[in-house]
Amino acid sequence: MNLLKSLKDMGAMVNAAPDLIQSANRLAENAKVQQAQAMAPAAAAEPSAAALAPIAGVELGTYVLVSKGIAAYGYDAAKLPLVASAYGVSADAWAIAQAGWAARIQNDAAVGAKFNSLYAGS
Repeated sequence: MNLLKSLKDMGAMVNAAPDLIQSANRLAENAKVQQAQAMAPAAAAEPSAAALAPIAGVELGTYVLVSKGIAAYGYDAAKLPLVASAYGVSADAWAIAQAGWAARIQNDAAVGAKFNSLYAGS
């Protein structure tokens, strides 16, 4: 009698297998979609107007140009005021702008992304 019950249970399991397989496939597909979404780079938000406001009269674009300009001097940071002066920025204004933009770039991901985009594209 146990043999008949076992055969009946096995028959029920075989009948249920296609539904279980289909359910497992749906779960696997959902997991793939969720993983792809988690790994996709987030769209960078555009920085606010306030975050892009000039610091000591220095706009982000000028900050990028000066930052890239030290390449001609072997990336000697001591030459930054000299490069800044080529863009009409005084040494005092540059000191304030440099500290301010560095802080904004570090603390605001949107500003950092904008800086990187300008730096790579300029």
